[in-house]
Amino acid sequence: MAKKIVASGPIFIVVAAFLWGLDGILRRSLFTLPPTIIVFYEHFLGALLILPLTVKALRQEKVSRETWGALLWVSLLSGLLGTLMFTAALVKINFISFSVVFLLQKLQPIFAIIAAAILLKEKISRPFVGWAILALAAAYFVTFPLGQVNLATGTGTITAALLAVGAAFAWGSSTAVSRFGLLRLSHTLMTGLRFLLTTPLALVAVFLLKNQASLTGLTPDHFLRLLAIAVSTGMVALWLYYRGLKYTQVKVTTILELVFPLTAVFIDVALYKNVLHSSQYLAALILLFAVFKVSQLNKAS
Repeated sequence: MAKKIVASGPIFIVVAAFLWGLDGILRRSLFTLPPTIIVFYEHFLGALLILPLTVKALRQEKVSRETWGALLWVSLLSGLLGTLMFTAALVKINFISFSVVFLLQKLQPIFAIIAAAILLKEKISRPFVGWAILALAAAYFVTFPLGQVNLATGTGTITAALLAVGAAFAWGSSTAVSRFGLLRLSHTLMTGLRFLLTTPLALVAVFLLKNQASLTGLTPDHFLRLLAIAVSTGMVALWLYYRGLKYTQVKVTTILELVFPLTAVFIDVALYKNVLHSSQYLAALILLFAVFKVSQLNKAS
């Protein structure tokens, strides 16, 4: 039974990454809202939906002081700051898809693996290094046709690059810190507390950035899309992700997450008719194969 649980861990990671790839479809009509408002409401609605399960889990599990620290780190850096920095970076370069922002976001696995080695003492094997490098290279060519990155994004490029690196650090390090918490808590409690803690932090950010006027400016369409995010690419995706991360090493998880850009690129083709270059199709096949080989390493470890 234990072997089956460990073997299924990567599957949950891949499903969550696939859902995150769908996220852009739901958020496209939310561009009129400040990022802080979107972050606040998606966490507020997600927290409400999972609240009954969170309360039940709290009665059965004990949260230590160090685990609360891990939860606060993940809620602040991953739930709030990472999202805001990445969104701000995209604003700086006018949401140009194939840009330096998306290039630097590929640094996330490096931050995650370093954090896991320090915090969780995960060891890096030679086979993993080989498949991880192949997966990262393939993800790069999936995102950028023929490897060409758009650097002509105006004077905001340097600022956008720094923000993108900050977001990669926030999300990458939070993967390791999340697993630290998941080794002590159930994935349901970890998800619920993450959403409950991020909600007030996001509300503080709303007022600090003076976006409070938009709190009451939601249209019915805005609300329905935010609710759809909560039950798909938001809270539910994170619940699935934590379910997988609990039984999957961080170094494996962060490579499996590369399914996310792969999904996003193919959705761009299917829905918005942005045709891929032949190099991207080849890179996609290589990425899928490398991800499969990395997932096998989790079973072996």
